Amino acid sequence: MSTARRDALLRIQENSQLKWRSMNVFEEDAPDPDPSLPKQPKYVVTFPYPYCNGFLHIGHAFTLSKAEFMVGYKRMKGFKCLYPFGFHCTGMPIQTCANKLAKEIDTYGCPPVFPSDDDHVREENVSADKAKAKKGKVASKASKQTYQWDILKENGIDEQMIPKFADALEWLKYFPHQNVIDLSNFGLKADWRRSFITTEVNPYYDSFIRWQFNKLRQLNKIKFGKRNAVYSPIDSQPCADHDRASGEGVQPQEYTLIKMKLLKLPDIPNVAQLFAHKDVFLPAATLRPETMYGQTNCWVLPSGDYTAYQLSNGEIYIASPHSGRNMAYQDFFEEFGKTSELCTLKGSDLIGLPVKAPLAQYEEIFVLPLLTVSMVKGTGIVTSVPSDAPDDYRGLMDLKEKDALRAKFDLKDEWVLPFEPIPIIETPGFGNLAAVEACKRHKIRSQNDKDVLGRAKEEVYKAGFYNGVLQVGEMAGEPVMKAKTKIREHLINTGMGRSYSEPEKKVMSRSGDECVVALCDQWYLEYGEPEWRSQVRKCLDNMNVYADETRHGFEAVLEWLREWACSRQFGLGTKLPWDENWLIESLSDSTIYMAFYTVAHLLQGGADNLDGHKAGPAGISPADMNDKVWDFIMLGEGSASDFGSIDATVLKKMRQEFLYWYPVDLRVSGKDLIGNHLTFFLYNHVAIFPEEHWPQGIRVNGHALLNAEKMSKSTGNFLTLRDAIAQYTADGVRFALADASDTVEDANVAMKTADETILKLWTLVDFVEEAMEIIDKMVTGPLTRFADRVFMNQLNRQLRLTEAAYEQAMFREVVKTGFFEIMNDLGKYREFVGADKSSRAASTLPRMHRDVFLQFVLFQTVAIAPICPHTSEHLWSLIEPILTKRDGVSMGESVMQVQWPATDEPDEALLAGDAYINDTLSRIRLGILKPAKKKKNAVPQKKPSKVTIYVCDDAPRWQQIVIDFLRENFDEEAWHMSKQENPKDEKAWWKYPSDTPKRVVSSLPKDQKKNKKLMPFLAMVRKEVELGGSSALDRTLKFDETAVLSENLDLVKSQLSSFGISDVIAANARECPNSTSSADAVPGTPAFILE
Repeated sequence: MSTARRDALLRIQENSQLKWRSMNVFEEDAPDPDPSLPKQPKYVVTFPYPYCNGFLHIGHAFTLSKAEFMVGYKRMKGFKCLYPFGFHCTGMPIQTCANKLAKEIDTYGCPPVFPSDDDHVREENVSADKAKAKKGKVASKASKQTYQWDILKENGIDEQMIPKFADALEWLKYFPHQNVIDLSNFGLKADWRRSFITTEVNPYYDSFIRWQFNKLRQLNKIKFGKRNAVYSPIDSQPCADHDRASGEGVQPQEYTLIKMKLLKLPDIPNVAQLFAHKDVFLPAATLRPETMYGQTNCWVLPSGDYTAYQLSNGEIYIASPHSGRNMAYQDFFEEFGKTSELCTLKGSDLIGLPVKAPLAQYEEIFVLPLLTVSMVKGTGIVTSVPSDAPDDYRGLMDLKEKDALRAKFDLKDEWVLPFEPIPIIETPGFGNLAAVEACKRHKIRSQNDKDVLGRAKEEVYKAGFYNGVLQVGEMAGEPVMKAKTKIREHLINTGMGRSYSEPEKKVMSRSGDECVVALCDQWYLEYGEPEWRSQVRKCLDNMNVYADETRHGFEAVLEWLREWACSRQFGLGTKLPWDENWLIESLSDSTIYMAFYTVAHLLQGGADNLDGHKAGPAGISPADMNDKVWDFIMLGEGSASDFGSIDATVLKKMRQEFLYWYPVDLRVSGKDLIGNHLTFFLYNHVAIFPEEHWPQGIRVNGHALLNAEKMSKSTGNFLTLRDAIAQYTADGVRFALADASDTVEDANVAMKTADETILKLWTLVDFVEEAMEIIDKMVTGPLTRFADRVFMNQLNRQLRLTEAAYEQAMFREVVKTGFFEIMNDLGKYREFVGADKSSRAASTLPRMHRDVFLQFVLFQTVAIAPICPHTSEHLWSLIEPILTKRDGVSMGESVMQVQWPATDEPDEALLAGDAYINDTLSRIRLGILKPAKKKKNAVPQKKPSKVTIYVCDDAPRWQQIVIDFLRENFDEEAWHMSKQENPKDEKAWWKYPSDTPKRVVSSLPKDQKKNKKLMPFLAMVRKEVELGGSSALDRTLKFDETAVLSENLDLVKSQLSSFGISDVIAANARECPNSTSSADAVPGTPAFILE
């Protein structure tokens, strides 16, 4: 398969980038303040710096491209733009990978000789069947073993280099620089002088983060104490989002343990000695302590494995091993991280035991079996409240109604039959037995109806929590929302309950262990503190977030986000300045680093100094960058002359850089970061900076699918940015990224689109190059031809639509209007002027108008420049000399210097006339290709050679009656309201009543009631109004139909010549009153006869 076109675009790409580098076109400095000069508007856009434990991939590119496209557009709109780009190295992953590689080398040699799958299989001294099963299981696990050495090798790292990566610092040296290369090849408009890496390896960045945390501590935003955190037992420290292999965003879930005291001990060996003189409890984990008044029984899993634990306070809990593991890290036992196990039991050992349940209205209730009890969620002990929990109600009723089910588990009737649901909460819409009512509504007849039970549970829980009112106990009469916390506190304070937490969902650390929730001594940021949160809300209210879904996401996070552990003791990063036993974790040292960009070019100076190992252009030593210096640069505190070791002029320059560039105008990110990084970004900015430096905009996108499937290295559906560029060119990839999605929903980045774009861009380039060769032969003078005027108007319209799409960051729409529709309009223009058949030997391109052609190239170049800058740079190099000679002034040496061209207001009458000609041609062609059915035995007609087109000046009276009726009965307010409530569901928009046709007929004169054209016309206009509103009722033409048709008769004739038409005549329908066909003509839709 030939790659000539791709290779041609790659050469254009290389030449464009060489040109940009030679011009330093993306390097921007803050101008010197001059009150006498107007301040040039600026635009700062940032992307969350990527973690550097590998090469960038298409997922990175999809999100960062949003910033890239926006900054490209803003440059053309006259903004001084800055797109700085750094690299994140803080946290555990790099250190973990380095340690893993070092262990592999130590274990298997260098280069390592890894064991094969068969080497992992170990036969056990068991029966043949069991041995076979064991062998298969172990072999399966071994085959999935992933070695760090192999991962690096697959990434293209030379085997001679791989051993160096056993040192974590090698990762910091290698991958950031490689990613600079890839992003430069991508055409990123980054000022690389401002780039850097994080961690204490970079002393400049390290000093900045230390200043930030000292400032937060001074503001009383950081506290120390024991707090619940998702915790990795292997790493012996909290496991933050970026340190997780799975479970990003999962938080500790806090339960109330209901201590259900056993009134009789289980029948197991040595029970008297094991539990002698001790209180034994079944601890049920609940999220709804306010419902404990309605307990009727306790559930266990009959086949479940349970453990009896000896707690440090002398009590005994019988619970699942899963919960015991979590309790071990929450001060339940004598030693942190270790349980005290007395014995193991089966759930069946507990069935039938009586318990005393806190707050229950029954004196004693019994332990019963339930097959849906989870042993990996909660404690494996579930208290049953059938009045307000559909699962509990259906489980209890199954036992009450089915004798065989009770017999299966040897249940005595007195353990089950006397117990009925107890009304405890009045829930609007459900009454005081919400679960009972929900099960009736959903016709749930068994505990096995899991899906329907899930929906019923969600309905009941939501209605009960938000709208329910407690009917029993000391809090009777209070809303459930208020009573819940008070009842929980009462249970814990009186010893009837205890706090217990576990991760909301399963979390796996990058070290390979399942995380727990642990009470940890740690430094934490007090997110959620009311005053601080109100400031964030104020910031959010004034921000452009581009989508309602994004705003709702932030508002939801602000409701639940609370204290956040900001320190750890393993990995890479900056040490806490007041307690250097701790490192600042990766989601906490990445919140205001955008401010560091404003001065990084002076402190460090470029991509060859990412780690700040040498002083930059400012000549400042890292040791001089103390908190006072940062206070001056970032907050304006003190005077530039206060620091003898740093030149005052340099400090003033740094302060000016910050003041000019800040705040951030747009931050782009994936929507998954709303729950952590992006909200932290807002919290830290409002805490440290004055309001004028708060963020101005955030645009988020969904996850990127690759070729309609989730990206995954394990499945092979994975593509690095460098490989994508090599295969599809930078502009091909960029085009596919822009075309993927404009919403917060997941996007499909299709490499088929990138591949097809190569042909599209090459065709455009080839066309322009060919046209430039004969440009002096093109038509000149006034635009007298209809096609010339139309195409110029189409260009004005498309560029205006493209500009509006850029303003809203709707880049898929940009591709549509700024490329596809412009190219489609070009194709029609060439066809209409006869310039659609061309070869360099016998070109028809001279039939184009020279000024129209140049306007097309200019507008097309500008429209796609932010998305396909390399192609646009080449096109610009072709037309810039001609435009400069024609206009007497240069618009810029590079397309990166071109300003967005002014456009004329599109002539809608002219465009409507063009649409009229195209529609008429389409109808005539269809009439030729699909002639009306002939009557039986009719004489076959010859192929038509003549067409007569009949134009109607005035609409028939019956049509006007239909229009007037629809106008009088259109409910404008209802239509707009329904459209706002359901913008994407046309079926939900306001509609005319179903009896509309009948009422229209009754309003017509008697001679028109049976008009066969009536109902089709009514249906057409009615649909247009229901979809487009009252504007569809304006049937007045914007153009002179007769004049437009007369001017374009030669065009119509030429377009129909290939169908055998040699004669085209235009006539007025009023002048041919006896013609059946002429009577079919209506304004804007002429009739025609083929002869």
